[in-house]
Amino acid sequence: MSKIDVNEDKLLRDYPEILQLLLIDRTTNKNIIWATNSYEEHGYGFFEQDQITVNKITGIFSGLIKPRIEKSADMQRNRTKSKAEVFTPTWVVKKQNDLIEKQYKNDNVLEYVSRIWLEVSCGEAPYMTTRYDMETGKFIPINNRVGFIDRKLKRVNKEIDCFNDWISLVIKSFKSSYGFEWSGDSLLLARENLLYTFRDFYYSKWEEEPNIATMQKIAEVISFNVFQMDGLKFIVPLSDQVKREKNVQLSLFEDDIKLDHIGFTEGIRVKIMDWSNEKMEYFDKGIKNG
Repeated sequence: MSKIDVNEDKLLRDYPEILQLLLIDRTTNKNIIWATNSYEEHGYGFFEQDQITVNKITGIFSGLIKPRIEKSADMQRNRTKSKAEVFTPTWVVKKQNDLIEKQYKNDNVLEYVSRIWLEVSCGEAPYMTTRYDMETGKFIPINNRVGFIDRKLKRVNKEIDCFNDWISLVIKSFKSSYGFEWSGDSLLLARENLLYTFRDFYYSKWEEEPNIATMQKIAEVISFNVFQMDGLKFIVPLSDQVKREKNVQLSLFEDDIKLDHIGFTEGIRVKIMDWSNEKMEYFDKGIKNG
């Protein structure tokens, strides 16, 4: 197991409730789906519209989900071709986040961590946290990280020494940071990266591991704020496609056979948490009349 990849078996062992939290889809109240055909060779339960469950990524399937840099060259090419999946190197993330951050240079710490940021088509969430370089796979120490959550947590670590104030501002940092992704495996990696980013900054500040309750609180926020969505339609990926059995007669001399037929519906509109009133709202509210 590499330093950058989160071992789901270890996560399940150390934090029993948290892995399931990281698999929740808050719109459907089910689990996130694969939304990729990269794993269908494993059979039932691994097709595009199947949910990702704990037993499909632990035990005999431990290590199945890997960061892009550790995927096979064939899988990388296929995903680039089918989903235009490419990841941004850290130096580009830094330049772009630097440019945005200039607007907030006069913020006090509360104003700064309350700023709402969104990473679109986030993949493994490099604009949120640069735990490792997407191009090289090299692990990045926290002082050199340049994601927007990294920047918020750096400032909190530097300016706040009261533990209760620190926790409050860190939670606010996560509540004001959003991202969405199509592919379920990349989404899980993004969520794991954010959880372990919290753990890294916590340890750096307090020189001890966070307790399970605190990790669980951060994981809960992450499960609301980093979500699965088709960014063109603002719906749960593939939720507008419904497989139906269709009777087809191939010739006058053969019986009818049943074939899968793809029908289409409107799809399930994605909801996200508005933490200002702790209510779920449609992501496309204001774009559509919702």
